[in-house]
Amino acid sequence: MELRELQAVLFDMDGTLVTSDASVERAWTTWASEYGVSVAEVLSQAHGAPAESTVARMLPQLGEVARSTAAARQLELQYDDLSDVVAAPGAFEVLASLGGLPWAVVTSADLRLAKARLGAAGIDPPLLVTIEDISRGKPDPEGYLRAAELLAVDPRYCLVVEDAEVGLAAGRAAGARTAALKGLDGDFRLRDLHDLASLLNRSGG
Repeated sequence: MELRELQAVLFDMDGTLVTSDASVERAWTTWASEYGVSVAEVLSQAHGAPAESTVARMLPQLGEVARSTAAARQLELQYDDLSDVVAAPGAFEVLASLGGLPWAVVTSADLRLAKARLGAAGIDPPLLVTIEDISRGKPDPEGYLRAAELLAVDPRYCLVVEDAEVGLAAGRAAGARTAALKGLDGDFRLRDLHDLASLLNRSGG
C-alpha cells in the first residue's frame, strides 16, 4: 500500500499521540515497590502492553482474581496523575494533515484512563478502542482489527502509528502498514509526528 491509497490511520495513545511516559513510569515504579518486583524489569516490559498481561508476566504465581486486583491497582495509580500529560509533538499537526481520513485511537488503557489522558492533551478522537472493547490486548491484533471494522476500512489500507514493539506487532498482525516512533522499525520510521504529517501532506492524505 502506498500512502496515497491510505483509507484510515489508527494511532496508539501513550507515547504516540499523548506524551505520558513519565506518568506511566511513575505508576509502574510505585506498583513494583508495592508488589516487590524489579522496577527495571517492569519498565522494560510494561510500555504499550495491557496492565494485566504485564502483571501476569511479572507475577505468574497469582491467580486470576489476584492478577485482576494487581492490574486494577496499577491503573488506579495512573488515573489522577495527569500533571505532565500533554499532546505529543506534532500531534495536532498530523491530525490536521489527515484531510478527512477516518482515524481512531487504539490503546491498552481502559476507558477511564484513556479519556483522562486524551482530555488532558486536548485530543478528542472520533473513535476510541480501549482494552475493555476487546478480549486480547497487544501484541494481539484484535484492537486494530476492531477499529478497522468500526471504521468500515480494510485493515490492509490502514496505517498503524506506534511507539512500542508490542503495538507494531499488533499492527503487522492485523495486516496494516506501520509507522514507528522512538527508533523502532516499521514500514515508515518517524522521528516524531511532524514527520508523519509531512509524509501525509506530500501524499495528498
